Amino acid sequence: MKSFQVDQNGYYGEFGGAYIPEVLYQNVEDLKKNYLQIIESESFKKEFALLLRDYVGRPSPLYYAKRLSNKYGCKIYLKREDLNHTGAHKINNAIGQVLIAKAMGKTKIIAETGAGQHGVATATVAALMNMECIVFMGKTDIERQHMNVQRMEMLGTEVRPVTSGNMTLKDATNEAIRYWCCHPEDTYYVIGSTVGPHPYPDMVARLQSVISKEIKEQLKEKEGRDYPDYLMACVGGGSNAAGTIYHYIDDTRVKIVLAEAGGKGIDTPYTAATIQCGRLGIIHGAKTLVMQTEDGQIIEPYSISAGLDYPGIGPIHANLAEQHRATILAVNDDEAMDAAFELTRLEGIIPAIESAHALGALSKVKFNPEDVVVLTVSGRGDKDMDTFINYMENKKNK
Repeated sequence: MKSFQVDQNGYYGEFGGAYIPEVLYQNVEDLKKNYLQIIESESFKKEFALLLRDYVGRPSPLYYAKRLSNKYGCKIYLKREDLNHTGAHKINNAIGQVLIAKAMGKTKIIAETGAGQHGVATATVAALMNMECIVFMGKTDIERQHMNVQRMEMLGTEVRPVTSGNMTLKDATNEAIRYWCCHPEDTYYVIGSTVGPHPYPDMVARLQSVISKEIKEQLKEKEGRDYPDYLMACVGGGSNAAGTIYHYIDDTRVKIVLAEAGGKGIDTPYTAATIQCGRLGIIHGAKTLVMQTEDGQIIEPYSISAGLDYPGIGPIHANLAEQHRATILAVNDDEAMDAAFELTRLEGIIPAIESAHALGALSKVKFNPEDVVVLTVSGRGDKDMDTFINYMENKKNK
């Protein structure tokens, strides 16, 4: 049977691999040799499961959204990753990778962050495990996500502003990789999404796969079967989407619908819809779809959401799109914002703007009344309140 999981060379179809500078070769090679052994060891499994339960608060609920279901004419369950400690799915991966770093004898943690959720999660785990931590964050995102910067600093992490390029996620990632090149011996780089050189996309997907593992168990209890008709999630780099679909990726009974950030429209220069607008290229150590000019220069992506404006896409998702295993929909800023307000009014849940893109895709799919839909609310909207308030004000004043 054909599988959409990673192959032994680190590729998903033609996407993936490890395209890295010589100076990092040993680091990435060490990680590649050790990560599966560590993840599959009994001591890791035990500590990881215990922390997910007692520290993160898992399992996260699978909530039947009655009014939302009535509106879209199907049965919609929300996978509530917004209820995790630190407010998003990012904590699952951060705990797993810092445990791996410790097992490999590393003493310093670095990370990049856009919306700040991965930065906060990494800073949280670094504090918990008594590790020194530096988070690289674009100056634009520091201004957009000021509250998360304060949280990271309160947790004892140094937040380094990045002032190159567009001063967003791509640039923060570039700086983190530069730092890693200079400190390969003692430093472990916690990548927050299913991007970067192999083994990162597979490792992050495995650590996030707790999401789909729980969905299976929870659906069995609620619906008497362990698979839905549709799985829906937002996708930027793609970690919450990878976690949502992990145990269903080869189960063709399940339709996968992923929402990427359309920005102001895929026919405008203001978009982050990499799957719709990207071409094959290499970014941050992986071969994948990249938003780029004719001569291969990165095009700066745009999205109202600080967590989705990445000019690449995880190789796992590029392959799902290429093989038509997943339907990828571009959801524009306005559609995402309207969907966020709709969820807030119908169900009393304020989602992160990233998650609102998945909600914005609901109106673009034709459901049958008996369809069971599981949509992952990857994060909560506390961090986006300023953007929500400004959006409401602007709407009123129009």
